[in-house]
Amino acid sequence: MQWQTKLPLIAILRGIQPEEARDHVAALLDAGFDAVEIPLNSPQWEVSIAAMVAEFGDKALIGAGTVLKAEQVETLAAMGSKLVVTPNTNPEVIRRSVAHGMTVCAGCATATEAFSALEAGAQTLKIFPSSAFGPDYVKALKAVLPKEIPVFAVGGVTPENLHVWLKAGCAGAGLGSDLYRAGQSVEQTAKQAAAFVKAYQEAAQ
Repeated sequence: MQWQTKLPLIAILRGIQPEEARDHVAALLDAGFDAVEIPLNSPQWEVSIAAMVAEFGDKALIGAGTVLKAEQVETLAAMGSKLVVTPNTNPEVIRRSVAHGMTVCAGCATATEAFSALEAGAQTLKIFPSSAFGPDYVKALKAVLPKEIPVFAVGGVTPENLHVWLKAGCAGAGLGSDLYRAGQSVEQTAKQAAAFVKAYQEAAQ
């Protein structure tokens, strides 16, 4: 399957406050992003995600990251979340999310974890933490995975090295602290988002 948004970059807004979320998500969408996750270890994530889904859910794939429990999936489904990103390979979380029609980007590190995630129904895999393994590892892992499964690099991806991960076979990347750090200005988010979009467009040519 193909990644379902136009730009295969997931913006990770870890630590964002509910009252800040709208302006930062709007800045991301203006820059060209169309996939956003708010991790569940962010303050009052239920408020932020529900509001962002209601406002931007028709324009972008909006959902949650750091999803660890099946009960959290039920809460997310009830608020209309369409994206579930996990840091680990939890088959029950994956199965429950897929049953609710959500796109799952499942965290994995090894071939065993990757195939466990796929068996549970994950449509996308994220290699986490990518920087600890390096592009050569990702390239080797990609060799045994089904070619149609999009693989995302997450952890240590910058505008400067994004092309390296794409060359290694990744469809895209999840972008954390190099895109957004809790407390930064909307202007900084817009600047970093533009840098990542430009880097992707140049690498994808």
